[in-house]
Amino acid sequence: MQSKLEANGTTITEFILLGLVESPELWPVIFVIFFFAYLITVGGNLSILTAVLVESKLHTPMYFFLGNLSVLDVGCITVTIPSMLGRLLSHKRAVSYRACITQIFFFHLLVGVDCFLLTAMAYDRFLAICRPLTYSTRMSHIVQRILVAASWTCSFANALTHTVAISTLNFCGPNVINHFYCDLPQLFQLSCSSTQLNELLLFAVGFIMAGTPTVLIVTSYIHVAAAVLRIRSAEGRKKAFSTCGSHLTVVAIFYGSGIFNYMRLGSTKLSDKDKAVGIFNTVINPMLNPIIYSLRNPDVQGALWRVFTGKRSLA
Repeated sequence: MQSKLEANGTTITEFILLGLVESPELWPVIFVIFFFAYLITVGGNLSILTAVLVESKLHTPMYFFLGNLSVLDVGCITVTIPSMLGRLLSHKRAVSYRACITQIFFFHLLVGVDCFLLTAMAYDRFLAICRPLTYSTRMSHIVQRILVAASWTCSFANALTHTVAISTLNFCGPNVINHFYCDLPQLFQLSCSSTQLNELLLFAVGFIMAGTPTVLIVTSYIHVAAAVLRIRSAEGRKKAFSTCGSHLTVVAIFYGSGIFNYMRLGSTKLSDKDKAVGIFNTVINPMLNPIIYSLRNPDVQGALWRVFTGKRSLA
């Protein structure tokens, strides 16, 4: 009986991931840096999630979405970094075909949810600042859950589409990936089949997944900026801009690295620059999000302090 890989015409059963650096002497340094980055990222995001869950002051739509974002950040870094650390420890750089495809599916699933969740957060800020009288009804608990469920559903469809599409390609060799995790652009380079349709699909779906949310986010914040500028109180303007500024910073980093990674296929050979972008996508973004959202937010800072000290809010 033929295996599924053979039935698809795939002769490659594993890929070789070169990792961040090829010199074995630097592997211990890379391991230590990324191990602690993983611990910091997971610890920071789980702290935010815990604060949102236990602190009554944070039981609002904005922090409901922030808690979900923290879960996604933990998922994004867990999909890529632990397997990379395992390869550094074992000194084995091979990853099976199925493991590579599985990593692609879950990575695109979580990143896709991130796209829609950031849009939902922008919509929440728009309603809170521009439509305060109807905010509680337009952003009810049911609406929040529908937005999160719709984000997962759309992202699942996107990830499944790309996974099925990449599994139809033939890989005859070489099988060396100059990266530290599996992703679509790297596999396109190795396929001995035509990837024109796959690249077109990635570009078209990416435009929908990233372009549409970007337009909605920009439109929301144009209205938000206009409304904030009409606030007479300087303190009120400062607080509104501070909250929105944190979200816009996360959006800029997230979409900036994503556009660089996926919107320039077929033009140039992938290089070490893609590894740097990959670090942004898998490590820097998830690690910075808790810092960005808590650095200038006294509510989150207070909640985190009460979580760490074991004190409960009196409110």
